[in-house]
Amino acid sequence: MKILVTGANGLLGQHLVKLLLEKGFTVIATGKGEERMHPEGWGDQYEYHSLDITDATDIATVFTRVQPDVVVHAAAMTQVDECELNSEKCERVNVAATSQVLVDAEMYSSHFIYVSTDFVFDGEQGNYVEEDELKPVSYYGFTKMQAEAITETSTIPWAIVRTCLVYGNTLEGTRSNIITWVKSSLEQGKAIKVVSDQWRTPTYVEDLAKGILLIIEKKATGIYHISGKDLLTPYDIAMQTADLFHLDKSLMEKVDASTFNQPGRRPPKTGFVIEKARKELGFEPLSFGEGLRRMFAMG
Repeated sequence: MKILVTGANGLLGQHLVKLLLEKGFTVIATGKGEERMHPEGWGDQYEYHSLDITDATDIATVFTRVQPDVVVHAAAMTQVDECELNSEKCERVNVAATSQVLVDAEMYSSHFIYVSTDFVFDGEQGNYVEEDELKPVSYYGFTKMQAEAITETSTIPWAIVRTCLVYGNTLEGTRSNIITWVKSSLEQGKAIKVVSDQWRTPTYVEDLAKGILLIIEKKATGIYHISGKDLLTPYDIAMQTADLFHLDKSLMEKVDASTFNQPGRRPPKTGFVIEKARKELGFEPLSFGEGLRRMFAMG
């Protein structure tokens, strides 16, 4: 089976491509610009194409050449504040491009999988199930909701994977995120302010890749919440990080989100109920503590 992955240079993309190759699939990795992974020893099982998903001709050229059986559309503009400040670009990347990728997938493929986000919810309720009403509070979330709606019009079987606060390292090294920021700041003796009034179910990147693999293997359709199982605040995440590395927690100040002036609103409480993915896919994520240790190769 031939699987095309957009956004293959990103955190999820790299881990998904690696996992699919290990499972024996033929993988067409696509991303903006040069390849960042450079996997060796896969021969004809792997190829990389530079792909601008906002260019319809570019998409058509790649799809006509490789004719994938399955498409995992993971490429997106995800920086919440940048999306708010540059809404035209955000719409072009997250909505128009999704529509075009789907059009080409419908010509050649038998399964389309779209990667979405917890930011399609307003965060007033928390612990969301797949059927809960979508009410995004940021332009980023709004475009992801639009792209979900486009996916649901697909003429081929489709799945939407919503995930939440993905963490981990890219295959070429450490990626900057809340965990590495906390670790680095405390190691340098810097005082930091960490939000304590936003809740998420952080998702270890390898778990997310495994969830998508299960959807591919089972040819599953519909919407799935694929995330970690622990409901935590950024402050909780920072505390566990400090504990793991025996760092000075007194340098951390607990603050609320209003402390930071950000263009894009964040939903206060998201987090997912993952029972559907457990029951239908056999998905079971690591605890946050386990993911944290795995991220730093500590068990």
